[in-house]
Amino acid sequence: MRAIDVKTGMKIPWDVRYSLSLFILLSSILFVCNGQDYGTPGEDGGGAEPPPEMAHCNGIFMSYNFGSREREYPHVKNVTAQSWAFKSTAMIVNAGREELKGWQMFIGFRHKELIVSATGAAPMDGDYPLDASNGTTFVGSPNTDLKTSIETAGDFTQISANIEITGTLFGVSKAVTPMPKTIKLTNDGWECPAAKRKGGSMHVCCKRNPKFKNKTGLKTKFAPRRNGDLNIVYDVLQSFDSNYLAQVTIDNDNPLGRLDRWNLTFEWMRGEFINTMRGAYTHKKDPSECLYSKAGQYYKDLDFSQVMNCQRKPAISDLPPEKKEDNVTGKLPFCCKNGTLLPPIMDPSKSRSMFQLQVFKLPPDLNRTALYPPQHWKIDGVLNPQYKCGPPVRVDPSQFPDPSGLLAVTYAISSWQVVCNITKPKAQASRCCVSFSAFYNNSAVPCNTCACGCNDIDTDTCNANSNPLLLPPDALLVPFDNRTLKARAWAKQNHMPVPKKLPCPDNCGVSINWHVSTDYKNGWTARLTVFNWRDFAFEDWFVAIDMGKAGPGYENVYSFNGTRVPPSNRTVIFQGLPGMNYLVGQVNGTNPLRDPPVPGKQQSVISFTKKNIKALNIPEGDGFPTKLFFNGEECALPKHFPKKSSGHRHGISVLMSFVFATMAAFALMMD
Repeated sequence: MRAIDVKTGMKIPWDVRYSLSLFILLSSILFVCNGQDYGTPGEDGGGAEPPPEMAHCNGIFMSYNFGSREREYPHVKNVTAQSWAFKSTAMIVNAGREELKGWQMFIGFRHKELIVSATGAAPMDGDYPLDASNGTTFVGSPNTDLKTSIETAGDFTQISANIEITGTLFGVSKAVTPMPKTIKLTNDGWECPAAKRKGGSMHVCCKRNPKFKNKTGLKTKFAPRRNGDLNIVYDVLQSFDSNYLAQVTIDNDNPLGRLDRWNLTFEWMRGEFINTMRGAYTHKKDPSECLYSKAGQYYKDLDFSQVMNCQRKPAISDLPPEKKEDNVTGKLPFCCKNGTLLPPIMDPSKSRSMFQLQVFKLPPDLNRTALYPPQHWKIDGVLNPQYKCGPPVRVDPSQFPDPSGLLAVTYAISSWQVVCNITKPKAQASRCCVSFSAFYNNSAVPCNTCACGCNDIDTDTCNANSNPLLLPPDALLVPFDNRTLKARAWAKQNHMPVPKKLPCPDNCGVSINWHVSTDYKNGWTARLTVFNWRDFAFEDWFVAIDMGKAGPGYENVYSFNGTRVPPSNRTVIFQGLPGMNYLVGQVNGTNPLRDPPVPGKQQSVISFTKKNIKALNIPEGDGFPTKLFFNGEECALPKHFPKKSSGHRHGISVLMSFVFATMAAFALMMD
């Protein structure tokens, strides 16, 4: 065999060199394998490499890392108006000795961030795209609980969660790294110090508060149930290989919250469809959507003409009262109220809705334990508060009385909770508005321009951004289209300027006038008038007022029922007396060709005392509501109060107040 010369002078045969090379290669492979760390979170989808500070954390470790950003269109010169697409990563790790159930991580965004998507978690504050300019809270999806390293033998996939965030931010120059203000754990009983930041990274270690005591004292297998304005529970009552029976319960837990003719939507994520329903119905029933879907391909022998709905995002509504005793669709507690959810302070029996649905599943979920709730829940009403719903969170199974009547308890198979909270209406996005007037000023301050939006009108013919014109009090009794002549004449009479382009209307279906009637040493009175400009009636309507400093002085209301709302007692809720709980809709005038339409109206005088309330100044604003709600919707308040003129004579003001009250009473009698 021929030898090969090498620089060392040794002659190594081919077979020996081959064996030596193979030995070195195998040794290097074995070295790499022996050096692998199975506990490193960067392996096998475990997430990004954690910072070394996590090794010193005996609690819940959280971090946020800014990844990258790219300038979006349109490109503008104004830095504050330029949008940037960004990517970032957040991580939460249970580095302690106690399991964390239902983790909630708050990220304090502060650059007008709009979150477009996030993997590994879901926002509690709504659906994507999500306005996170004031921060947002993420919860686990699908990993809602974080076990300990001790009970999982260091399995990083069970003790941690990674959130890959994609979104848009505004107003930051390229030289600045846009970091959140803070990150923290919002679960009850945990404390977080200020987060430490270095460049594009920040981290914090949160620890259990030793002084915290669980209010319920009950330990739960899953996440504890949370409180919200509207609580929805999705219970699985029966489960089979290919389908299951679910029950949806909606509870209104806000003393001022309300829904009328509620519409509920959610999104199936695994191809499910609704076969039958009891207590509610879907707006659309189209067999073709089923036949040409994956459901039609799998369930070849199923008669889809009888299937309730195959939409990915079904729209669901409550049944009318006449269906309550129907053997097929009714006979279910708390159903069939035409979608009305009243505050519990008004009627606890009408603060809950319930319906059932039979859900069919598709492969690979064809077993009895493969249960997944729908996502992206939304609920809305006709003229009600606007709600933002969080994701469904697994909770302990709901309990029900045993149907046999025995002293036993029946449990659901699985339960999820969806918490929805009322959001404050944005400017020009309310559904009702308020006008102010007072005995000491001849002019009324009408509702704000475009208080309920101006999307459906031609703003080329009116000014959507100007202040409304002051009006004579009687002009509040007629529709906006019939006020122009009165407004011009009133401005001319009182020497007030009139712009060439008049303000746009308020466009609200319901308006409320708050009129300060009297103001004397020991007390004062106001008159509340509700106008319904819609063509339908409101049953069981209510108005709630937050009077701020003057609230504790509430004494009586004379044509409504009045109830203080605890605990502050500064808010009072008014509702119609028995037989007067209907706020009728707008009707035509006596002569439709000549007379303007007449709104539905309800009116009452309210008395207040000044006893034990110091420095109460009615004309300077203390006599006007700080917030006003109609059927739970927060109404838009005027930007100004009626001013008290130093040269105004009290007798003339009282006369104008009397004239307005007389005209309103006459209109009520004619209605």
